[in-house]
Amino acid sequence: MKNNRENKDKLSLLGSISLGTGVMIGAGIFVLMGQIAELVGDLFPIAFIAGAIVVGFSSYSYVKFSNAFPSSGGVVKFLSKSYSPGTATGVFSLLMYVSMVVSESLVAGTFGAYTLRLFPESYAGYASTLGVGLIVVAYIVNILGNKVIGATATFTAIIKVMGIAILAIAGLAISGFADITGNYIPENTETLPPGFGFVAALALSILAYKGFTTITNQGGDIKNPHKNLGRSIIISILICTLIYVALALAVAGGLSIPEIIAAKDYALAAAARPVFGEWGSWITIGIAIIATVSGVIASVFSSSRLLAMLSNMKQVPSLTKLGSLKNPALIFTVSLAILLTILFDLTRIASIGAIFYLVMDIAIHWGLFRYLRKEVDFKPIIPVIAILLDVAVLSAFIYIKYLNDPFILIVAAIGIALIILAERLFMISHTDDKGNMPMGMETEKNDNHN
Repeated sequence: MKNNRENKDKLSLLGSISLGTGVMIGAGIFVLMGQIAELVGDLFPIAFIAGAIVVGFSSYSYVKFSNAFPSSGGVVKFLSKSYSPGTATGVFSLLMYVSMVVSESLVAGTFGAYTLRLFPESYAGYASTLGVGLIVVAYIVNILGNKVIGATATFTAIIKVMGIAILAIAGLAISGFADITGNYIPENTETLPPGFGFVAALALSILAYKGFTTITNQGGDIKNPHKNLGRSIIISILICTLIYVALALAVAGGLSIPEIIAAKDYALAAAARPVFGEWGSWITIGIAIIATVSGVIASVFSSSRLLAMLSNMKQVPSLTKLGSLKNPALIFTVSLAILLTILFDLTRIASIGAIFYLVMDIAIHWGLFRYLRKEVDFKPIIPVIAILLDVAVLSAFIYIKYLNDPFILIVAAIGIALIILAERLFMISHTDDKGNMPMGMETEKNDNHN
């Protein structure tokens, strides 16, 4: 009787897909469109298809992990199974954490960019201020508790997913399909070999899909997790691909590539005006505001929980030692997001997020391929292909940033180096004389494959 009641309370496959697409079709799409066009010109709708193919290979590892080890720990659980609790798991988990905080900052900045479309041009410099304000609001909502977050999450997810889908379909119906010739060569990539900028741009299109990794956290809350987690990931990626490509084609039909690049921080609102008129632009801005507000609230919640989990596992220093601070993981997460929002523009924030995420993604595939062949049933060639695709995309993206914005590579390198150094020193600090490294969460010990 109890099992039946618990099963009724669990997520269905449809519910999981709804939550997954709600997270994936987030605010990032409102700003990534212009940034991708800046690298590939009129091929940017194709970049979303190519990005989905890369993510499709990547998702294979997450599907196999989720089917074998369904858990609310998600990516952290997968890393722990592959590398055992310790420095490697800590480093890659922190890269995932930081990429999530970077996404918060990107979404908060997007909120500022779109909200300012409602004000005169003289207010253009206040985007980051509005972004910081939204992060503070997200902190207050998270302090109020899970009920407030849960009450708004489903409602806002429906509005933003349906709103973006309607914009895409209506935009296509009115403007028709844009001509995609590949003849437009953006300034950022005109000196590079053909196709190089396109491969680099996939680092940004992948960001539009990275929300699928949050579905892996539903392992403890979904019916028949050994099958439904994988199905949810695959179906959510397919739905998002259809919506993203339709939206990209609608934008391409409404604006020229130079216009999209000029309005890259608010490309969807700019594209809506010639297609739908002034009211269409306002509706787009309204959907963007709803998507960004809900996105930041949900992202602050999930990333702060990830940091708290890492603290409980003793993969990072204990946050309970911070005295009387209420929810120190939440405070640290919000503070880091505010710092990023103040220091970097949207292009740089997206670049940092892409680099950190791809490094972590490679670690997931390598962990499955190298360490879990005896525990998980999978075809080794697929994670190998995923690694090669990730490496190709990351290498091309890093090279373009080296040419156009080397500062962001310095920031990313310093960030990764600090994470590795801090994690290694922390692990040494709680290793005893016999070489034992006491970790938290006993289940993690039991799962150790070594």
